[in-house]
Amino acid sequence: MKRRQLLALGGLASLMAACGDDDSSSADNLQLQFMYWGSTFEQKAVEKMLKAFEQSNSGTKVKPLFTPDEYDVKLNTLVASGSVPDVGYVPMAMSYRLAEQGKLVNLFAYLEKYPQLAGYLPDAYLWYGKDQLHGVATANEIELLWYSKSAISEAGISAPPADAASAWTWDQLIQNAYKLTIDQSGKHPDESGFNPKQVRQFGISSSITYAAAWYGFLRSNGADFADETGTKCLLDTPEAIEVFQNLQDLIYKHRVAPGPGQLAATGDDVPGTNILLKTKRVAMVVDGHWSLLDMNESKTDYGIGVLPRYDTPFTTSQVAGASAVFAGGKHVEEAVELFAFHIDPRYVDLYKQGLWMPQERKYYEDPAAIDSWTKNDSHPPEFRTAVVDYAREHGVPDLRVRLKNLSAISTDVLTPALQEIETGKRPAAAVLKEAAPKITSKMQGWQHTQRL
Repeated sequence: MKRRQLLALGGLASLMAACGDDDSSSADNLQLQFMYWGSTFEQKAVEKMLKAFEQSNSGTKVKPLFTPDEYDVKLNTLVASGSVPDVGYVPMAMSYRLAEQGKLVNLFAYLEKYPQLAGYLPDAYLWYGKDQLHGVATANEIELLWYSKSAISEAGISAPPADAASAWTWDQLIQNAYKLTIDQSGKHPDESGFNPKQVRQFGISSSITYAAAWYGFLRSNGADFADETGTKCLLDTPEAIEVFQNLQDLIYKHRVAPGPGQLAATGDDVPGTNILLKTKRVAMVVDGHWSLLDMNESKTDYGIGVLPRYDTPFTTSQVAGASAVFAGGKHVEEAVELFAFHIDPRYVDLYKQGLWMPQERKYYEDPAAIDSWTKNDSHPPEFRTAVVDYAREHGVPDLRVRLKNLSAISTDVLTPALQEIETGKRPAAAVLKEAAPKITSKMQGWQHTQRL
C-alpha cells in the first residue's frame, strides 16, 4: 500500500479509537467529543472554544477530534461503526442523508431552551421535514468583490462601491476591468497590439463553475436555477443564459479575465485570492467573505466592494458546512449545550478574526452586537456596508441548503456543462439548452423550510 493510504488508515483508526473511548460514566467526569475540520488557525480557535466550554461546565471534558483530511470518508466510517462523536461538523449533503436515517438529533425541541438558536437568520436552519431540524449552518458567508487598492489607484479609477445602492452595473464592471487589465508591454485589451497570451494583470476573476459566485448574478438578472416547485431547471431561460454568456465573454471577448489554467501556479493549483491581489496577478476577484482572514494574515493591501448588479443587487449567502448533534449518545442534553456554545460569537474568535460571519440576526441588526465582532483591526472601514448591511438586505440562500439532490446534479450534469462554458468552445446558450432538460430529469424539489 502507498504511504498516503497507510497514513489515512492510521488516522482513521486513531479517530475510531477516540470516538470509542467512554470514560464518561461518572457525573463528575463527563466527556464529550467534538469532530471538525479546518485550517491550523481554525483548529486553535476551536480548541480555545472547547476549553472555554469546559471552564463554564465544571466536570465536563471535551475531546477535540480535528480531522483536516478525508472528512466525509472518515465520518461515514464512524457512522457505519456506531462510534460517532457527540457534536461535530457535517458536510452539507451528508447532513440531510444522516438526518433522514435518524443519525442526527432533532434540535427543534431545544429552540426554547436555547433562545440564541431561535434567533438565527432564516437560511441558517437545516430542515428535513416539518418541525424537524437536524442542524444549522456553522457560519454565514457571502460573495464579495475583493480588489487590490494599489491596482485601482494605478489605473486611476474609483474603487468598487461598498454599498449595494451604488453597485456597479455589469457594463461598468467591464469598463473598469479593461483599465485594470495590462499585458507585459503595458497595453490594455481595447488597445491595438494587446497580447492576451502575455497578460501581466487581469482586471477581474469570477468563477463560472462555483455556484455561489454566479447565483447572485442570476437572481439579480431576474433568473433562478429552478422553478417554484424545484423540479424544473431554468438555466436555459434568456436571463440565465445572459449571465453565463457575460461570464464567458469576460475571458474570450473582452479578455479581461483569466481562462482555465491561466492562474495556476503549479499544476492545477490556483493561488488564493489574497496572493492574486498581493502580486497583482488579478486586480479584482469575486470570492467569499472567508478570504478576510487570509487577507489580514498575508498583509494584503485590499478593499471590499459589493458585487456588480443587473437589476436588484444580490449576493449569495452561503454556508460554512453544517453543525449537528449525533444521535445515540449517552449525553444528548450536554451535547446540545455544547452545540449551542460552539457557534456563539462570544466564545469563538473566528468571527472577530474574519473567517466566519455570525448566524444570529442581532449581529446584523443591533449596533452594539455588530460592533462586538466587526469593530477591530481585522475588519476594514467599509465592512459595515459592504458586508453586514449587504448580507442582511441582499443575501439570497445558497443552493446547497435549498435544492434536493444537488450533489448528484452537479456531478453528473451541471459542473461538466459549466466547465464547457468556461473553455469557450461553445456559447452559453448551446450548452445550457442542452443541459437544462438533463438537470430537470434529476431534480427532486426544494428542501423543506419553515419560519420560527
